Amino acid sequence: MEIKISKRPIPYITAINYLEKRVKNIKSGKGKDLLWVLEHPTTYTSGIRSEKDEIIDKKIKIISTKRGGKITLHNPGQKIIYLAIDLNNKKKDIRKFINMIEKSIIQFLKIYNIKGISDKKNIGIWVKGKKIAAIGLKVSRWVAYHGCSINISNNLVDYKKIIPCGLSNEKITSIKNEGVKNQTNIDINLIKIFSKNLVKF
Repeated sequence: MEIKISKRPIPYITAINYLEKRVKNIKSGKGKDLLWVLEHPTTYTSGIRSEKDEIIDKKIKIISTKRGGKITLHNPGQKIIYLAIDLNNKKKDIRKFINMIEKSIIQFLKIYNIKGISDKKNIGIWVKGKKIAAIGLKVSRWVAYHGCSINISNNLVDYKKIIPCGLSNEKITSIKNEGVKNQTNIDINLIKIFSKNLVKF
């Protein structure tokens, strides 16, 4: 598995083109699995279950994607974990794969003394009834890709332009919003936890 950490924000389209090329190579036996931690400039994207009434500010640009889920936001201070994982040699169970991602996020949050929980009815991770991490996946010929986002120190006001993941804007939080001042080693901790759980999967 290749592990990448991008220090500068990567434009959404650039990242997705890279991800889809990697998926294509994995399918043809020419590419390694990928674990990629990065951030995006402020970008609004819609999943395959999005609806137009989820856009509050009609002036914003929405990028349509192939991932699952609804409309969401990516902006600086939010960590994106992109995956491209060949499940042909692992467990061919999408629900368990999502559970692995949820478990990884919960373990990551625990490092910063935040108790995150998963919800069977609402995919993602929650802290005191507020969403701190979103998950959106696509699977093609048992290659799972896209991944998850975790709010670290991003501007939550940007969420007010949409109904994020079908939720009211007040139901979104971040590590910073939960009062965590020590936000060190974010990338290293994410890589450590996700790579360990992916190897086990």
